[in-house]
Amino acid sequence: GVIEVRDLRKRYSAVQAVNGIDLSIDQGEIFAILGPNGAGKTTSVEILEGFRKRDSGEVRVLDMDPAVRGRNARDFRDRIGIVLQTTSDAGDLTVKETLSHFSGYYSKPRKASEVIESVGLGEKSNALIHTLSGGQRRRLDVGLGIIGNPELLFLDEPTTGFDPEARRSFWELIRTLRDRCT
Repeated sequence: GVIEVRDLRKRYSAVQAVNGIDLSIDQGEIFAILGPNGAGKTTSVEILEGFRKRDSGEVRVLDMDPAVRGRNARDFRDRIGIVLQTTSDAGDLTVKETLSHFSGYYSKPRKASEVIESVGLGEKSNALIHTLSGGQRRRLDVGLGIIGNPELLFLDEPTTGFDPEARRSFWELIRTLRDRCT
């Protein structure tokens, strides 16, 4: 699988945040981790992304240990994309400027113009970010997640605050991107 987890555990002082998770996710799968606040969802995903250390368990993401450090860590980060729940405001930049800037962080980025079209922002390429609607901002966030041409994309609560129609539209975008890549 693309992600393999066995007996993942993480504790914060007296709180057992993650208590023995096992999971296997294959290529092309859209996989959601659901649960109430405090269930360990964010901690688990941050461990998979390589941003948080696990206490124990085996974790393989794209056949690498996400806890890797040094040059291998950069290689790992080059292969994943992350769409955060909220992004910092770069409102004085255009959509194209923002994506072009972020493409410089990756070794084999996609073209900004291609990403803009693939996330449905073609008509907003030269728009300043602060003029975008909430749904358009989320599309830009997805664009930022895929600009590095990742093999795996993590989405952190991507539809929080969306109405049902915006939520359907967003998941259709994600399915379309998946189908183009598999």
